[in-house]
Amino acid sequence: MANSPQAKKRAKQAEKRRQHNASLRSTVRTYIKKVNAAIESGNVETAKVAFDTAVPVIDAMVNKGIIHKNKAARHKSRLNAKVKALAA
Repeated sequence: MANSPQAKKRAKQAEKRRQHNASLRSTVRTYIKKVNAAIESGNVETAKVAFDTAVPVIDAMVNKGIIHKNKAARHKSRLNAKVKALAA
């Protein structure tokens, strides 16, 4: 356990930041699930709209350092492929 006042403060800050980051990661997962749900329903327009709303959220999390840029690119690529396959 932290003994110095500085270490106690840093422990509190780290926990607060961890919870905030977990919330942001959860948001990304939710948007990805919305796109997948729209694809599963078979509605092309809904899937495109869900994908278009998810992409900026994913990119924002990359800029904040919540997820790695390659992971974001992988998610976007796979979701886009699914949407295009649904449209075809």
